[in-house]
Amino acid sequence: MKIATKKMSYDEVLKLPRLQHKNPLKPQLWLATIVHIVCASTLRKIKFSYTTERMEMVGDQPCLILMNHSSFTDMKLAYGIFYPKRLGIVTSVDAMTGILGKLMRLLGCTPTHKYITDLTLFKDMEYMLKTNKSSVLMYPEAGYSFDGCATALPRKMGVLLKRLGVPVVTVITEGAFHRDPLYNMLQIRDVKVSAHVKCIATAEEIKEKSVDELDALIAEAFSFDNFAWQRDNKVSIDVPFRADGLHRILYKCPHCGAENQMEGKGIHLTCHACNTQWTMDEYGQLSAKNADTVYSHIPDWYRWQRDCVRKELEEGTYLLDTDVDIAVQVNLDGVCMIGEGHLTHDLNGFHLTGGDGKLDYSQSPVHSHTLYSDYYWYEIGDVIGIGDNEFSYFCFPKKNVSVTKARLATEELYKMKKQRKRI
Repeated sequence: MKIATKKMSYDEVLKLPRLQHKNPLKPQLWLATIVHIVCASTLRKIKFSYTTERMEMVGDQPCLILMNHSSFTDMKLAYGIFYPKRLGIVTSVDAMTGILGKLMRLLGCTPTHKYITDLTLFKDMEYMLKTNKSSVLMYPEAGYSFDGCATALPRKMGVLLKRLGVPVVTVITEGAFHRDPLYNMLQIRDVKVSAHVKCIATAEEIKEKSVDELDALIAEAFSFDNFAWQRDNKVSIDVPFRADGLHRILYKCPHCGAENQMEGKGIHLTCHACNTQWTMDEYGQLSAKNADTVYSHIPDWYRWQRDCVRKELEEGTYLLDTDVDIAVQVNLDGVCMIGEGHLTHDLNGFHLTGGDGKLDYSQSPVHSHTLYSDYYWYEIGDVIGIGDNEFSYFCFPKKNVSVTKARLATEELYKMKKQRKRI
């Protein structure tokens, strides 16, 4: 999938019309039917099936659907499960650009900025449920999973559940991550996909439970580990490119500690600093050829990297400092490429400069609980996305730096600052 881009100066971007809020449209059943038909071939190819739990307690009433986010396949799965139920879908602003965005509005989609507090979105969700009489599909992780486990969830989701006051349904998939993992450069694998659909709380139960209890229900539903599922169920993915791009997740060598010297290619992951090499087997597990394996399970390696970043932050040594190419989005017409700039990230948050000295944007460490970082974003490159409800800045590092580390640092720094505030 690509996005419309246009080269412009930052001065020209400042003159562009801003995104104007519009109430979500009622989903058009005729268009949903076309989408359902188009999705059918993919669902047959992946032999899609799903199980349900407590869904009789929802019936035909509008509900809030919380689905984990694994790959481009996710929306097709949603239509396979819920059609002809009307779905209003919460979608990122960048995904709703151009002609596609207009069609998505007819489908009932409403745009929002990722990982930014958007009070208008709450009203839009209420409008979908109460005025349009449609269910709301939301991906609370917002971004695709990097390591096959849940991306950090926003705090106090229970407050939203209390405000909406409708049944809450979770959709957790198995196989969708492995069919098209983000790190693997859009290479599709032949994997059977399934899902479990569960009503975790009725409207009455939401009234009875506290915010913390509702948060715990969501956390429990989003406590999956796709690589453990693959290993434990012996799901064979015996493709010759299964480790391509794996260095995007695993950027730090556990043997020599070097960063950004890893390379995932074919079925191997290699550290070019110390020449340690791992083989990724058909069940997604790693084994070192010429050293102790240390981490055979990818999420364990990923957690170790998080611990290393946390230590850097605590010691005050963490720093991202790189030249970047910058894209800016202010409306749904596409993104504007404004040229080069410079991005830093440290204990004070993000600082972006560019636009011939006219762009100077700072972002606090408590601005967001996580970071919009992505691999091969719209086939342009690895990206770090920052900004507010008016300007989105997409930064493409020109150096060999890890956008994964930037996300981990953002999440750990946010937690550190919040903990200090509470003390």
